[in-house]
Amino acid sequence: MTNFLNLAKSRYSVRKFADKAIPQEVMAQVLEAARIAPTGANAQPQRIKVATSAEDLTKIDACTPCRFGAPAVLLVCYDKTVCWRRKFDGKSCGVSDACIVTTHLMLQAQDLGLGTCWVMHFDPAKATELFNLPENIVPVAMLPIGYIAEDAEPSPMHSQRYALEDILI
Repeated sequence: MTNFLNLAKSRYSVRKFADKAIPQEVMAQVLEAARIAPTGANAQPQRIKVATSAEDLTKIDACTPCRFGAPAVLLVCYDKTVCWRRKFDGKSCGVSDACIVTTHLMLQAQDLGLGTCWVMHFDPAKATELFNLPENIVPVAMLPIGYIAEDAEPSPMHSQRYALEDILI
């Protein structure tokens, strides 16, 4: 079994991918991690567009400059009609759920030898339009995913971390 901290420490934001398709059975394992991710009240509002075709990747490129040559991009969304809401203030957990799902996707990909990069720098309105998403589906993150190019390396900032005592309140 993989040690979680080692897995988490080895993951970095990949910005250069190999020109190699992801086999369907590998992508299915990645997506299974999203399916089983915890969500508020187990409402499971996550909705994921898997973009692998040339047409879909062109649409992704129209929404963001941050595909980095990945052979696939997962557009992680949530369905705002099925999100659990906190009774005290009505706050929806849709964004939180989508973020948990994205984290599961990233870590499962890493465990399978794939790289990812969490992309928030995209135009959600354009993604909604180009992928003809229904009004109730809200895009949260794009996750370029693929095999890591041999000459890819983490950003110099990747290993810069605050001390534990600096993050505790």
